[in-house]
Amino acid sequence: MSEREAAAERIARGPTPADLVSRREHALRNDDAAPTAGPDDPLRLCIFATVALLGWALGPVALIVFAAVGFAAYWRAWRAGLTRSRCWLRDTRLVLLYLGVLAAAGVAGAVVWATALAARL
Repeated sequence: MSEREAAAERIARGPTPADLVSRREHALRNDDAAPTAGPDDPLRLCIFATVALLGWALGPVALIVFAAVGFAAYWRAWRAGLTRSRCWLRDTRLVLLYLGVLAAAGVAGAVVWATALAARL
């Protein structure tokens, strides 16, 4: 077997799993940009709590604002070609429908809220 055939056979066999693991571990130890292991950051929960606080404080006005901003963002994304979303509804058109219904509910709630406020005065 020639040197060339031996090299071709070695390449065809590929690295062993131990070689791959040791290379990865070496790269992680020597890479300053490698992420450090630690607890997950529950940032989403903080965001959700802040949104809930704003919703509680501002009532239907907050719902209108958040739904309108979300609708505008999804509309732009849909026009740019997004058909599947990471949202639970998955289909961008369903997300747009959902956000539109939320905005309409916010408007209805704002009318009721303003009517109740005017009746007290």
